[in-house]
Amino acid sequence: MKTDIEIARSIKLEPISKIAQQINIADEHIHNYGKYMAKVPVSLIDNEKVNQSNLILVTAITPTKAGIGKTTVSIGLTLGLNKIGKKAVVALREPSLGPCFGMKGGAAGGGYAQVLPMEDINLHFTGDFHAITSAHNMISALLDNYLYQNRAAGKGLKEILWKRVLDINDRSLRYIVSGLHGSANGIPTESGFDITPASEIMAILCLSKDIADLRRRIEKIILGYNYDNTPFTVKDLGIAGAIVVLLKDAINPNLVQTTEHNAAIVHGGPFANIAHGCNSVIATKVAMSHADYVVTEAGFGADLGAEKFFNIKCRKAGLNPKLTVIVATAQGLKMHGGVAIEDIKKENTEGLKNGLANIEKHIVNMQSFGQTVVVAFNKYAQDTQAELDIITRFCQEKNIGFAINNAFTEGGEGAVELANLVVDTIEKNPSKALSFTYEDSDSIQQKVEKVAKKIYGAESVEFSGKAQKILQLIKGTDIEKYPICIAKTQYSFSEDPKAYGVAKGFTLTINDMVINNGAEFIVAIAGTIMRMPGLPKKPQANHIDIVDGLIDGLS
Repeated sequence: MKTDIEIARSIKLEPISKIAQQINIADEHIHNYGKYMAKVPVSLIDNEKVNQSNLILVTAITPTKAGIGKTTVSIGLTLGLNKIGKKAVVALREPSLGPCFGMKGGAAGGGYAQVLPMEDINLHFTGDFHAITSAHNMISALLDNYLYQNRAAGKGLKEILWKRVLDINDRSLRYIVSGLHGSANGIPTESGFDITPASEIMAILCLSKDIADLRRRIEKIILGYNYDNTPFTVKDLGIAGAIVVLLKDAINPNLVQTTEHNAAIVHGGPFANIAHGCNSVIATKVAMSHADYVVTEAGFGADLGAEKFFNIKCRKAGLNPKLTVIVATAQGLKMHGGVAIEDIKKENTEGLKNGLANIEKHIVNMQSFGQTVVVAFNKYAQDTQAELDIITRFCQEKNIGFAINNAFTEGGEGAVELANLVVDTIEKNPSKALSFTYEDSDSIQQKVEKVAKKIYGAESVEFSGKAQKILQLIKGTDIEKYPICIAKTQYSFSEDPKAYGVAKGFTLTINDMVINNGAEFIVAIAGTIMRMPGLPKKPQANHIDIVDGLIDGLS
């Protein structure tokens, strides 16, 4: 079997203008980034067509270090839908350089179910992440300058919340001191870096409906607090216009193509374990304006990405998916059934049976939102018929639609079974209107407790002294009406990354809370989750190279 990058290179790409024409986007509406990538404007959203389109969410069981292949299934389903004659577009997040050079080596799908050109998509792409990084750090620089220039007038802040960001995994930058070595270099300040996908600017970009809404949200960003405990915002700095200028192109979604020359829209990239884990509202609505079926994904397992997709993105954008697809693998289920990672490629029917509790919990969770659910089994070469029979029977007993996905090795042809299942299910038993986990009127504490207990299965929730201070600060304000975004490990329902399967009887501890006033949600940080990841002992960067003018090591 060829590597992902070898497969990607073997495919002759179509000019991006031809891809645009397939979904009725005229040449005058595309802004080319070379021959095979383009920006398309926000103005292409047609809300009447959005309401007529069939939105499909692809989520997954709790991920393991063995991988699940959710993006591959999302792209594969789109290939399959087009293969059976449906007009379908996939809407995905953009990869981050941090995981690309750290753990994953790429995030553009795999095998014969990829979005192309994969090298460009994984590396810099159209510069959206750089624009977000620059916009975020421009605010930092202008805030530092404001404090420096006005220090004699006593216009300092009691507390500064705004840090800096970088799209690279660098644990050494989590906590820093800036402004050292004399007054000419600024005011000594404790600070630090988050990774760019955790930036509030990223969240704002992905939730904004247009450029005016982008500006409105940026003005609301809380940078710190005055000595009278009133918030100090970007609007107080008077720089919102300058920041929007840096994001004027980044707000427009990116048009690329699949391995079978179907349109794909890739835009935004918040992580689900530290942010809300969905591509932009604008990208999803542009796709829905130009396709009868739109496949999108939410990051990590359904307890993280799908929960936030529904409770944050769909709530605020008025979206109502017709169907949720949960991706599972035999390897992942075996890990959740107690099989050691070094043994998961071996047949183990007992381990697989034990792991079914994990997918069952996710199915129940998705159904609690009113979603109709089908299961896509992402097949690997070593999977045995005995293991396949077990998950098939499980889905039959639960009256859950089930299909095997072979798109990795067969492209669209390998996803025809899944595509037919999806279309048939939407026609006969589409999802009901969304039922959210909590109400806008609930307090932030109640919202966290409802997600923790209903979705994660926690027995109780504890809030640290630091978190309780934030709860007290926002009590009685409009901020209490915001949805919540819990930041926690992706490897478990609990805050313990080693609690595989279905964690029970645990207490979720909220150590801190971050008010994302511009994104209009509250981040509740559970456990020891880091907003700036570190690199593994052997990062993927060790394998990435350029040989004879061609990039190698991406996957």
